Amino acid sequence: MKNIIQQSLQNSLSYTAYRQLINDLLTEGKSTGTTENPDYLQFSELNKSRMNRLDKTLKVLENHKQKLLKLTTSYTWLVISEGWCGDAAQILPVLNKLAEVSDNIDLRIVIRDENLELMDQFLTNGNRAIPILLILDAEMNVVNQWGPRPLTATQMVLDYKTKYGLLDADFKIQLQTWYNENKGIEIQNEVMNLF
Repeated sequence: MKNIIQQSLQNSLSYTAYRQLINDLLTEGKSTGTTENPDYLQFSELNKSRMNRLDKTLKVLENHKQKLLKLTTSYTWLVISEGWCGDAAQILPVLNKLAEVSDNIDLRIVIRDENLELMDQFLTNGNRAIPILLILDAEMNVVNQWGPRPLTATQMVLDYKTKYGLLDADFKIQLQTWYNENKGIEIQNEVMNLF
């Protein structure tokens, strides 16, 4: 496992580099991942706007800020993601804002489809669901993990699938509306409860 993590870390990007990669690919008419899918390109464009907005407006809650400032142990937060993922677009800016508060957190991001050996160690119900946050200690042990979405959003997915059998465009709008209204609070609370 450690070898897989270390190899993935070598392929990892900072948040700024991840955002730049998405922008560069969009300029070329591409998205992250190994599958060229017109929908992925459209989702990536939309997610770019979402992330831009969140980067400008998101605030770390004061109690979390104080806890992060008191952190004495160093961690790497390794996130498995893709630029076309709607959940990732809502979650990564929150993780970045939290990581920016503490010098003891190094946020790194890997592209799922380029790191399947890592992804396959952290499946959700047998699926390659993203984003997945892996909290690593100094020896690169996974001390905790979180994802692919907050508990309320996860329940929304389960309820909708039970009622309708699949996640359609209407549900995706409902989910993004929930994220917008929640303003990253549930994500902050759940991630900070991992410490």
